[in-house]
Amino acid sequence: MTHYDYLIVGAGLYGAVFAHEMTLRGKSCLVIEKRGHIAGNIYTQPIEGINVHVYGAHIFHTSDKAVWDYVNRFAEFNNYINSPVAIYKDELYNLPFNMNTFSKMWGIKTPAEAQAIIAAQRADLHIAEPKNLEEQALSLVGRDVYEKLIKGYTQKQWGRPCDQLPAFIIKRLPLRFTFDNNYFNDRYQGIPQGGYTAMVEKMLDGVEVRLDTDYFDFVKTNPTIADKTVFTGPIDRFFDYRFGPLQYRSVRFETEVLDTPNYQGNAVVNYTDSAVPYTRVIEHKHFEFGTQPKTVISREYSSEWDLGVEPYYPVNNEQNNALFAKYQQLASTRPDVIFGGRLGQYKYYDMDKVIRAALEAVEREA
Repeated sequence: MTHYDYLIVGAGLYGAVFAHEMTLRGKSCLVIEKRGHIAGNIYTQPIEGINVHVYGAHIFHTSDKAVWDYVNRFAEFNNYINSPVAIYKDELYNLPFNMNTFSKMWGIKTPAEAQAIIAAQRADLHIAEPKNLEEQALSLVGRDVYEKLIKGYTQKQWGRPCDQLPAFIIKRLPLRFTFDNNYFNDRYQGIPQGGYTAMVEKMLDGVEVRLDTDYFDFVKTNPTIADKTVFTGPIDRFFDYRFGPLQYRSVRFETEVLDTPNYQGNAVVNYTDSAVPYTRVIEHKHFEFGTQPKTVISREYSSEWDLGVEPYYPVNNEQNNALFAKYQQLASTRPDVIFGGRLGQYKYYDMDKVIRAALEAVEREA
């Protein structure tokens, strides 16, 4: 069997960027992927002519011009602006928290009125040192915003009441006293026209990729196939859970095709009432301003994670961060392995940060 410079485990964004750059530098790369498709969690699948974000909504945004220029080498991005709305019982609000939100909630018109209401609510609570997430959120935004737009949604996300979650999960909650529904503050934003899968496909052009290939099975029969390994799977799994498994939250998706051209009028609608079992509904066609006769929606259900379940979000509390530090120490004894991406580095990464991290790993190898 051919010997490679790099065995890259995972055909997601980190692995694809690394493979692309190393191939340009004349290195031989083999990418293996346990799923039956490339692009990892940014995989988009065409259904009814609509690029469906199979593993949840992914909106590319960055203030890093070099990264923006980089991704535009592989795709043309549209001008989609993420402006989610939230539904609480029979009320609808704009996100992020801005003057449109406050005007709807309190019937006010000016920033000064909104600031006065929030300040009064904070003062009434008398929270000096927040002991949990609930107190932290209340001390930042007051009772009304917390009760309607944070409490239920957060409890569904984390699977436990807000007063049982640590305060540091919410370090800040930005309040925007302008009529601006753009969720992100970044300079550049959009969705690749034609979907993310096509973008990653171009990154992997000329690179050998093997799908439906599990690393741990593969390496048993090919232990010396490459000089170095780039591992983008869970770092604790790589070391056979030597110190115990790290914790994650998972997500379950219910996707269906509806015989209507427009279901909810927006790509992202959050359901912040705890009585609604799902956290949000994604209507995929709106990411690319689709005019197809039908539509595709996905309901997202946050769920507990266990071994064998797909991990999505690292639970970066003090206990897990301490456990990850042990795995990092173990990783430092393996100079032949580069651990990258959300699972390899046990870190929530936006897409631009994944690309930047992969490019920096390439530079360190150069």
